[in-house]
Amino acid sequence: MDKHVEIADFIQHCTEKAQTTSARIIFPEGSDTRTLHAAQQLTEEVGAAVTLLGDISEISQLAEQTDLNVDNFNIVSPKGNGNRYVGLYRENRPRTKPAVAMRIVEKPLYCGAMMLKAGEADLVVAGINHATRRVIEAARACIGLAKNVSVPSSFFVMSFTDRPPLIFADCAVNVDPTASELADIAISAGTNAERMLGVPAKVALLSFSTRGSAGGARVAKVKQAVEIAHERAPNLLIDGELQVDSALVPEIADQKGEASSPVAGEANVLVFPDLDSANIGYKLVKHLAKAQAFGPILQGFALPVADLSRGASVDEIVTTSIISLALT
Repeated sequence: MDKHVEIADFIQHCTEKAQTTSARIIFPEGSDTRTLHAAQQLTEEVGAAVTLLGDISEISQLAEQTDLNVDNFNIVSPKGNGNRYVGLYRENRPRTKPAVAMRIVEKPLYCGAMMLKAGEADLVVAGINHATRRVIEAARACIGLAKNVSVPSSFFVMSFTDRPPLIFADCAVNVDPTASELADIAISAGTNAERMLGVPAKVALLSFSTRGSAGGARVAKVKQAVEIAHERAPNLLIDGELQVDSALVPEIADQKGEASSPVAGEANVLVFPDLDSANIGYKLVKHLAKAQAFGPILQGFALPVADLSRGASVDEIVTTSIISLALT
């Protein structure tokens, strides 16, 4: 087994990888004390260069109140900074009038995404003051999706004490993906698993059926998704439709005639057919198997964008940032 899979502390593994990137992180929500503390930790723990967006005097005052050295950060006000990005924004949206584009790129989420698009950062981290849909809207408008990807999605890293980590996708964004969208989710998750875990991805598309043991439209969707994924990413190990025990347990995979499958019994990426099963699945594993759930981590964009819950703690902001950096 590859040494990377055996690392007990998954976050330490990601931290060590992030330390090699000389990362530049942008926080569009700079006027939040949680952001300030997280930024401080990231500069100290991974050597990140952090840019905070917001009112400069307000952020400076907050830093002083929290006993943080504002000299550690680059503070940028989106207001009055839009001229730098109007032209770049309109390259993909030429019908947008310059005055309208100016108003858009002076919004913090959009300004941060444009800075990433312009090559001035490696990662944007947002969401503690904005809904996930707003983060995704800004990323789609300014950055766009990765090549051949039709839909943004997300994944959780499920970290265990007695087995290697698993990737669960998509647990936060797409309610009922089509077969084509499910294929894109599988490809994105598999690609990110290889980047992050340092081992070949073995991607299982899950169902209540294993290889035709049941039928119906929902099974047919997963089967079609597997076929599409094979066409789009022939170098990734992707298989299905598989029940979750067939995907994870070698003995059960053999009993169900899956000995020749490159994935069955050895999957490290589980792709759920819809948001119901994905959300239920990761929470069951988190609470009953006492696994740590890191995420959701956004995927599918041309450049790295991380989303946060609005109740995220400082530690959660740092953790999400570090995992996202491990993907760059």
